Amino acid sequence: MRRVIDMEADLPPAEDGTPRHTDAAAESSLMRVGPERMPELEGYGFRNYDTIFSSKGDSSPGESLDSYTARMERASITLGVTRAENNAATAQLLRDYPGRFLGLSYVSPLDGMRAVRELERSVREDGLGGFSVSSLYNNIPASDRRYYPLYAKCVELDVPVRIYTAMNYANDRPYDVGHPRHLDPVAVDFPELRIVAGLGGWPWVNEMTALLRRHPNLYCDTAAHRPKYFGKAGSGWEQFLHFGNSLIQHKVMIGLSASLIGEQFEVLIDEYEQLPLKATVLDRWFHDNAMEFFRLG
Repeated sequence: MRRVIDMEADLPPAEDGTPRHTDAAAESSLMRVGPERMPELEGYGFRNYDTIFSSKGDSSPGESLDSYTARMERASITLGVTRAENNAATAQLLRDYPGRFLGLSYVSPLDGMRAVRELERSVREDGLGGFSVSSLYNNIPASDRRYYPLYAKCVELDVPVRIYTAMNYANDRPYDVGHPRHLDPVAVDFPELRIVAGLGGWPWVNEMTALLRRHPNLYCDTAAHRPKYFGKAGSGWEQFLHFGNSLIQHKVMIGLSASLIGEQFEVLIDEYEQLPLKATVLDRWFHDNAMEFFRLG
């Protein structure tokens, strides 16, 4: 069985059913502060995700992290890239399961230099291995200059940034706040910054592919997408799959997102193996590219 590095190891709920990822709800509530705001409409904003992704997921509520990591091991997932509800929880996860996860720091660009100092602290003291940017949650595109001190700090610390790059289904904000075009000025202004475009840029796949060719330090992952559809005619992934098997084969990393998709690790891994990709390319997508990107080898 191939070794796998999962670029989106979405943690299961805690034993009491509490989500281990709470940032979406927190950011959403922060954006609705003020006595003049009425309660959110049913199915509006982030609640629309419940209508898009109705699956209960790969992990039922109450699963322990011991069980989750055991399933990772059975599927030959050697490392999971993740973040918990805050940096402290992510740091604790790394301490509890050394070598099993690579944690990403999450800070808000609205916090200015406090965020820069927290990013540095979380990397230097807690061992987090990168910075996570998600316009899905804070509605601030990755090209916004408020992120620039954080990108500069990533270059200084020599850690990468993972940037949410896809259409979103939270229908209280622009659908294209995660468009790949926001990556271009960042890569232009920070040529040393290692960037991974999370979620592969769908539905702007052709533009994502072109940017991967354009910028040497820009990579992408396939998180949040069912792999069996990559090879389907009319899915929109044709150019990505074509060049991912050739010119950008060294730029693609796999994100299983098993809990989101609602399937077992092994099923999703098998679906990747059924794609029309060369064996050497599959090795790259599954493992080798991430090893190089995160400088783990």
